[in-house]
Amino acid sequence: MLTPRRLIPSRLSGGDVLRVGGFGLRSRPMRVLLSALGIAIGIAAMVAVVGISNSSRAELDQTLDRLGTNLLTSSPGQSGGGKEVPLPEGSTDMIGRIKEVESVTAIGQVPDAKAYRTDKVPTGRSGGITAAAARQDLLKSVGATVAQGSWLNETTSKFPAVVLGAETAKRLGITAPGPDTRIWLGDQWFTVSGILDPVPLAPELDTSALVGWDAARAYLGFDGHPTTIYTRAAPDAVTDVRDLLGPTANPADPTAVKVSRPSDALVAQQAGEKAFAGLLLGLGAVALLVGGIGVANTMVISVLERRGEVGLRRSLGATRSQICLQFLTESLLLSALGSGAGVVIGSAATAAYATTQGWPVVVPPWVMGGGLAATLAIGGIAGLYPAVRAARLPPTSALAAT
Repeated sequence: MLTPRRLIPSRLSGGDVLRVGGFGLRSRPMRVLLSALGIAIGIAAMVAVVGISNSSRAELDQTLDRLGTNLLTSSPGQSGGGKEVPLPEGSTDMIGRIKEVESVTAIGQVPDAKAYRTDKVPTGRSGGITAAAARQDLLKSVGATVAQGSWLNETTSKFPAVVLGAETAKRLGITAPGPDTRIWLGDQWFTVSGILDPVPLAPELDTSALVGWDAARAYLGFDGHPTTIYTRAAPDAVTDVRDLLGPTANPADPTAVKVSRPSDALVAQQAGEKAFAGLLLGLGAVALLVGGIGVANTMVISVLERRGEVGLRRSLGATRSQICLQFLTESLLLSALGSGAGVVIGSAATAAYATTQGWPVVVPPWVMGGGLAATLAIGGIAGLYPAVRAARLPPTSALAAT
């Protein structure tokens, strides 16, 4: 007499699950592509926003490391009556006597001197360019560099020679300095001896036409009062020096001196960009959510279209849990496909934008890992209902649908 064998439930290995789930995706490539695209857009937006923001931050950190955060500026403030109080002529030298000051220099605006490309340009069309007297040690203190030509020296500081800020040169249409390159400044010709690179810590120099201190007195009617004093303090004494600048620059009225730290403005700008990046991240999250809804919709339709397949597999011995696992795996693979594409697209966009801006390319690993994890979670949730629905289909009714 034969003893009936005990039936052993069929089992699917991990590789089997992936093959079955992958087959479901390969059978409908266009629908899979469109559904994965929704996930990819959301992930790409999030990766690109975080990557570009971090690349910008890395560039700022490098700039501050190179230029330093110990630069302080002093400028005229207002008296109690609301009238601007000019800085004394000797205020720069007085600040230089502070023990913790490493270097000090200044510029003096000449508001009545307008700069033009030629003497034929109508008055008033100076393009916002300001003329300023500059000391010879200005570049070292503010961390500026000469892009072309040369800076003011002992000789050119006494004669009608001018160095243009980066933006000034653009507005005047000057691409190279030289003995034959001149501008009309203060109703006379000045020879352009140099052009500066952009100055991050002193952006006012970018739109200035800089002449020597003595030349400004002789040719432009400069009164000798500095309008901005640049002070480099010892890195560990910035706060102490900042407190001393007002009383030192103008002992008669210390409160009429405005003291600022240019690096603070750059950090504040970065904070504003960070807030804007947060807004874009929110939009990326919305796109990711929409992509998750697209995955759910795709899987629901897939279950309806494949009822015959489900019934056949059930009749051949597949359990409900295996059917559920199959469709859940399809959903997860679909989400992973979109996430991978989104990470690649977002990283490429970050690299392209950062490279065009001259920034270091920084894509934090956590945003890629976090994006993948979030996508898989959304894909799992989106595919759970269709998977359970497929598992609950009775084999007979599912086969009848074929």
